[in-house]
Amino acid sequence: MIFCWLKLQGYSYFQEKACKMIGKRDKSPQLNIFQVPLVQFIDKEHELSRLADQIDWELVEDEFSSYYCPDNGRPSIPIRKIVGVLLLKTMFSHSDESVVDRWQENPYWQYFCGETFFQHEKPFDPTELIKFRKRIGEEGAEKLLKLSINLFSRKEVEEKEVCIDTTVQEKNITYPTDAKLRKKIIEKCWNIAEKEGIKLRQSYRRTLKQLMIDQRFREHPKRRKKANAAARKIDTIAGRIVRDIERKLSSQQKQAYERDLIIFNLVLQQKRSDKNKIYSLHEPSVSCIAKGKEAKKYEFGNKSSLVVTKHSRIIVGAMAFEGNPYDGHTLDAQLNQIERLTGKLPRVAIVDRGYRGRKVIDDTQICTPGKLKASSTPYQKQQVRKRFRARAGIEPIIGHAKHDHRMERNFLAGVVGDQINTILAATGFNLMKKLRKIKAQIFVFIFKLNIWIENQIRFKRKILLIQKLAVFQA
Repeated sequence: MIFCWLKLQGYSYFQEKACKMIGKRDKSPQLNIFQVPLVQFIDKEHELSRLADQIDWELVEDEFSSYYCPDNGRPSIPIRKIVGVLLLKTMFSHSDESVVDRWQENPYWQYFCGETFFQHEKPFDPTELIKFRKRIGEEGAEKLLKLSINLFSRKEVEEKEVCIDTTVQEKNITYPTDAKLRKKIIEKCWNIAEKEGIKLRQSYRRTLKQLMIDQRFREHPKRRKKANAAARKIDTIAGRIVRDIERKLSSQQKQAYERDLIIFNLVLQQKRSDKNKIYSLHEPSVSCIAKGKEAKKYEFGNKSSLVVTKHSRIIVGAMAFEGNPYDGHTLDAQLNQIERLTGKLPRVAIVDRGYRGRKVIDDTQICTPGKLKASSTPYQKQQVRKRFRARAGIEPIIGHAKHDHRMERNFLAGVVGDQINTILAATGFNLMKKLRKIKAQIFVFIFKLNIWIENQIRFKRKILLIQKLAVFQA
């Protein structure tokens, strides 16, 4: 079973990369007498316009041009346009389809993506975003996270202390049950038989429909016996149909469906007490992670880790791990990523008790809550309490990354999809943080300007009163 599982991991959804030539960029666009440039009717002081001006788009194009062929294939979509749409998608939590639709009607989004004139058509087909994510992979997503970090000052980013925590990123799968999995196996076998022109010994179509009705509501005492019998019968039927398909497929056909057949057999063989079970046929890498809450006891997905600076609350690291590893084992890879993105290792990493066991990694001290020494002074106790209270600030940041930036449910396929989605959620959080900061600066400037105008008016009124008083006394 382990051999089959390792063999299964060799099939990657992101293995093939199509060759496409990099599209040419119009560096000096010519004006059009029939169109008005965007800069003439948008507010240049709008926070999205100012954010677009602060991003180094030339660096973005240099970084991502390595993912394209320089002189072969069909010209691609301009890098700034597709990267800009991807950033807007994760900032404002849109799907691939809705972000393209909204781009068509929003001039500020078009300016952000480098357009000179207002465009009345969609920028590209939504499937181009899927292809672009496959093309750049985890490495390209990290470049976008680094881009969002570089928008902040070095003082904000290179803090001595960081907070690290893990969370579960749920996959977009149905709640797994044995009956559901076996029903899907049977339906997939029907599709294979229909596609390859194979006549099954028996299809069990009407029988399966009735058995799925019978196996429901097994918690009721009067229905438990019938439901369990129906579930066992579904298991038996699934095994029969899989074996029938394997017998009737030719060696060439078996090679085409090898991955599916391996998954079918693994699902049918797995027992309740087994580890590394398969919970979804289309996402076999999904793990079951215990949450321990009354409302939701288990979550099905992968473990993700986020790193936040202690004071400025910028996400300087985001990683997704396959399965459900012990939190302490994720620290080495996470600290290496922080060094790659910021160029510097933090002196102190503040973590919760889930990381206990690790004290020092390289030059970074790992601080875990625990009992203090009896000789500790009240001041030392106060400082320790302050440090761990600051660590609790990472919890709402994880909540915002989930609810506001599409990390709550991962719709991207495969293990690489887990990694890309986690990193893009962190990128979107940082960009929205910068956007709010720019907006606040505009309001502060307007507020100070109003105060200055009011002071000038008061001063002039005072001068007029003094002049009138001088005339009256004369």
